[in-house]
Amino acid sequence: MNALLLAAEGEPQPPLLPHLDELVIGLIAFVIVFGFLAKKLLPNINKVLVERREAIEGGIEKAESAQIEAQSVLEQYKAQLAEARHEAARLRQEATEQGTAIIQEMKAEGQRQREEIITAGHSQIEADRKAAAASLRQDVGKLATDLAGKLVGESLEDTARQSRTIDRFLDELEEKAEAVR
Repeated sequence: MNALLLAAEGEPQPPLLPHLDELVIGLIAFVIVFGFLAKKLLPNINKVLVERREAIEGGIEKAESAQIEAQSVLEQYKAQLAEARHEAARLRQEATEQGTAIIQEMKAEGQRQREEIITAGHSQIEADRKAAAASLRQDVGKLATDLAGKLVGESLEDTARQSRTIDRFLDELEEKAEAVR
């Protein structure tokens, strides 16, 4: 308005204020450009913004579903891990029990073999003792017969008599030994 008043008074118009006709033409051009942009460009911009928002929301939904699926898989893995640990503990327990059973069996087998060896040793010792006693009996009998023959002055070569004399003598010795015990 100031420009209209100044123009009416005839004074020169300041350089920064536009002329009225330029202002009207500029305003019409602005409305035309704004209308064109509003009709052509704004729908495209809105369309791109809507697509972007939908893509972001879809991505968020996908991320949430992926997170839920990952949580489900994690729970399954945890369950499988717990089951595997339980199975490992059970196998360790079974192995320990089997090891204990094997140790007990080996001890029993060792004890049985020890008893067999001791029994065989006692049998061998008894057989050796009997063989030594028989051999000793023969040697003592021979010496006794020789000594008796020297004392009596005649030979006691008769085997049957010799055997009876030796047996009687050794039996008397055994009886005296048992009486002393």
